[in-house]
Amino acid sequence: MYSVVAQPLRVLTISRSGASRRTGDLAGYRAGHARRRRARLRSPIRPAREDAVSVPAIEGNCGSIGAMADPVIATPLPDCPDIEQAFARSWPVRLGDTDGQDRLRLDAVARYLQDIGFDHLDAVEDGDTHQAWIVRRTVIDVYEPIVFGDRVQLRRWADALSNRWCDMRIQLRGEKGGHIEAAAFLIHIDPVAGRPARMSDAFMAPMLASTTEHRLRWKAALTDLDVADVEEVPFPLRVTDVDRLGHVNNAVYWEAVEEALAGHPDRHRLPYRAIVEHVGPVMMGDKVVLRTSTRPGELRVQLDVDGSARALASVEPLTGEPLTGGAPER
Repeated sequence: MYSVVAQPLRVLTISRSGASRRTGDLAGYRAGHARRRRARLRSPIRPAREDAVSVPAIEGNCGSIGAMADPVIATPLPDCPDIEQAFARSWPVRLGDTDGQDRLRLDAVARYLQDIGFDHLDAVEDGDTHQAWIVRRTVIDVYEPIVFGDRVQLRRWADALSNRWCDMRIQLRGEKGGHIEAAAFLIHIDPVAGRPARMSDAFMAPMLASTTEHRLRWKAALTDLDVADVEEVPFPLRVTDVDRLGHVNNAVYWEAVEEALAGHPDRHRLPYRAIVEHVGPVMMGDKVVLRTSTRPGELRVQLDVDGSARALASVEPLTGEPLTGGAPER
C-alpha cells in the first residue's frame, strides 16, 4: 500500500488517529501495548503516545529546526542547518520520468524519494535490519520544475523522530535550475509481526545527535471529501502497480494525482504543494474509484475502495519562498 518498503499491509490496520494494531488480534494488541509501555519506561527516548502512528527514519547527519507543528505542515518545509552534511545522491532525469512537456512527474518524484531512501539505508549502521517501512504522508513542494535531460541532485536528512517513526526531508535540485522540496512521514515496521517497531539505538544515534524534535506525533493534514460536487472515475490497477511486497506501491497513488491534474492543468501553476496521506490499504484486485473535487485555490483527490477512503490528496498554491539550501554540485 503506502510504503517505501513494507510488509503487505493486510496484516496492519492504521486508524485516522494513527493507532495501529494487528487485524483481528485485539487481545494480543492490548497485551503488546502493556509491554510497549513498560519498554518505553526503560527507553532512552520516550516515544509519542501509542495512538500516534509509529514511524522511524533513515539516519541523516543533518539537523532539524523543528517538526511539523502549527499548521500541521510547515510552509516552507523546515530547512537543513548544514545541507552539505545531508545524505546525497544524483542521477539523470530519464524519459520515463517525465510528461509531454518534459516535466518530472509527481509519481517519478515519489519513486526518487523511495530510491534515495534505499540508498540511505545502505549507508547507515543497522540499515540492513531496518528494511520495512510504511509511508504515512508525502509532501511535495514544486518551486521550479525539474525537466527531462537534467541531472537531479537529491539530499536527504532527518527532521524529527520518535523511536518508531520519523519525518524525513528531501531536497531535489536540477542542474538547470529545477527545485523541489519534499517531506515523508515514515513508519518502521517489524517485517515478521507486521506492526510498528522500535528502531535500534545504533540506527537512531545519528538522527538523535542532529535533530531537536524527538517526540514526533502524527496529525493528519487532510480529511475525507465531504462535498456533493465530486467527479468519480474508475482507477484500474495494473499488475505492474504491485511491488515485491505484494501491495500497491506508494508511487501509484501519485499517478492518480497526475490523472486528476491532467483535467485541471491550471493547478500546475508554480509554486504549488501536493500532499498524499494514506488511510487504508489498496491491494491488487481492489476496485479503486478516483474522486476529484475542485475548490477555490485547491484540488482535492480521494481514492476509494468499497466506498471507503484509502488515500487523500490535495494540490494547492504554495505561498512564500523556500528556505535557503544548497545548490547542486556541478
